[in-house]
Amino acid sequence: MIERIIIIENVDPVVFFGINNCNIQLLKTLFPKLRIVARGNVIKVIGEEEESYAFEEKIREIERFSIEMNLLREEDIIDIVKGQSPVAAQQDNLIIHGMNGKPILARTENQRKLVDAFGENDLIFAIGPAGSGKTYTAIAIAVRALKTKQVRKIILSRPAVEAGEKLGFLPGDMKDKIDPYLQPLYDALEDMIPPLKLKDYIENKIIQIAPLAFMRGRTLSDAVIILDEAQNTTKHQIKMFLTRMGLNAKMIVTGDVTQIDLPPSQQSGLIHSLQILRNVKGIGNVEFNKKDIVRHKLVQRIVEAYEKNEQDGK
Repeated sequence: MIERIIIIENVDPVVFFGINNCNIQLLKTLFPKLRIVARGNVIKVIGEEEESYAFEEKIREIERFSIEMNLLREEDIIDIVKGQSPVAAQQDNLIIHGMNGKPILARTENQRKLVDAFGENDLIFAIGPAGSGKTYTAIAIAVRALKTKQVRKIILSRPAVEAGEKLGFLPGDMKDKIDPYLQPLYDALEDMIPPLKLKDYIENKIIQIAPLAFMRGRTLSDAVIILDEAQNTTKHQIKMFLTRMGLNAKMIVTGDVTQIDLPPSQQSGLIHSLQILRNVKGIGNVEFNKKDIVRHKLVQRIVEAYEKNEQDGK
């Protein structure tokens, strides 16, 4: 009889062990010759060497499946232990599986172009109207790169232009003041990563969410770095951001040039950088439009109405 210790990593224990350890109870029935104890992210198994080795191999298969799918059902465990492939709903244009196995897809042609551009370029500009899915798709791509160990970190940033005017009036410390402005980034991540795992990633700085000003002086390597709402950067800010790129890093810059909150006298750094970097090798450009809007159908109509109003006013 030997004792074997198995450490479960990169997966939410609640997903892996199940509610009230129901998945561990199932494994005990599937491996009746072993004594199996689970605590935290550690599984201790006692039994004959050959049986415990086979158990660890199956546990690693189950772990890989649950990391990919963010889901682990009783039938999946049974299939894996029996040597069968679990039935996973594979769909065209799948980026990753989000919470509870929900497939997160590139739903429009330009979202697919963004996924392709990420594989071909180290810096991508994704420009388009609100609701076109540019930021959500970019974050899904980044989460996939983290899951597949293409990178070690995800860094998400926004210029806190609108929040900057109001921070002094908001309660709490700096994090409390800024977090509401960064909430859309948290919302996207919560769709894709189980809560406990996301908390662990943030606490260990594997996923970092911060205002653009916090990027100054850093070199960002082994990471996917996303700058959201880049239309609200100044020329100096976006240059500072773009020159943070380190080794094995990829950047995605998203923005909507029709929603600039800078003072009228100040040129958007995003528009300026698009002009001077347009023909630089290794930089991709994906332009989203109102056909890509995937929010409520009224959003597309609202965008069209504003466009018509601007044209009529000229």
